[in-house]
Amino acid sequence: MSSSKWPVYSPLAREHFGKGLKQGHEQGIEQGRTQGVGEGTARAVITILTDRGIHIPDTARQRITTCDDQTQLDTWLHRSLTATTTNDLFTNN
Repeated sequence: MSSSKWPVYSPLAREHFGKGLKQGHEQGIEQGRTQGVGEGTARAVITILTDRGIHIPDTARQRITTCDDQTQLDTWLHRSLTATTTNDLFTNN
């Protein structure tokens, strides 16, 4: 039996297509979570620096907001608590 709504028609193809959809969906959710955590951490770094009255040049803001390395973002988050300039954020101490 074939259906115009289902892109594959054999039972074997349906089974594997369905597994692929499920796996892709799960991977998409995980990637979304990871990206969301990173964006939240970057936003926290910027908020802390701003609230502390530290000027954030556009290049530094872009570096923070485009970073996709959560370990690096976590390091910057911790450094933002004591940094006096954005250079302190990026300098290894």
